[in-house]
Amino acid sequence: MSNNPVSLNAPLRLCTSFRFPIADRAARTDVLIGAAWLLVPVVGWLLNLGHRVEVVHRLQHGRPGFPAWRHPGRLLRHGLVTAAAMIGYTAPGGLLTAAGLFWGSVPVAVVGGVFLLAAIAAIPGFMTHYCVAFDACELFDPVRALRRVAACGAAYWRAWGIALAGLAVSVLGLLAVGVGFLVTSVWFWQVAGFGFATVFTDTHQLGPAGAEPPLLVHTETNEVE
Repeated sequence: MSNNPVSLNAPLRLCTSFRFPIADRAARTDVLIGAAWLLVPVVGWLLNLGHRVEVVHRLQHGRPGFPAWRHPGRLLRHGLVTAAAMIGYTAPGGLLTAAGLFWGSVPVAVVGGVFLLAAIAAIPGFMTHYCVAFDACELFDPVRALRRVAACGAAYWRAWGIALAGLAVSVLGLLAVGVGFLVTSVWFWQVAGFGFATVFTDTHQLGPAGAEPPLLVHTETNEVE
């Protein structure tokens, strides 16, 4: 396996995204640390969320994404802030959907489902922008987030396709007595984060990485599609 780290300037490809969390020793170590933290309820999940924010921030500023576990307090803070935003986005649609199902109201459930899907679609539209300078104001404007999503066009949906493919692969971790799923879960989250970060950083020219021209990736040094 190559020890060359992957950057946000590489074209968005399935193999590039899948390789990102295991591209070098530092990346693989961070995945294992993240898996260990998942054994701690709630806090471990929040730390992993903050870790993904830190990784993308480092990449956007031209630094290696890994290692990124050196400041757990900061990671926990990022995890809390972004988790609050995610809950704020998805709660209205989720509650409407649940209410519609509970009361047997199809229109309410459908409206709630639409709001929930829109909220999920908007989340990548604020996460990558927050990573640039950790500005919480980036998190709480759903209309702006959806506009950013629309500006990414087909590349955004390609990132979703890669994320869903990673999710499917991560389920294989259950075969390792369930423990392997901790590792593959962290791997999947990094795959998804990298894919969306690549799209939004390039489309919206975020940070020094977004201002650089895309790298020309050679098949023999990176991947085979």
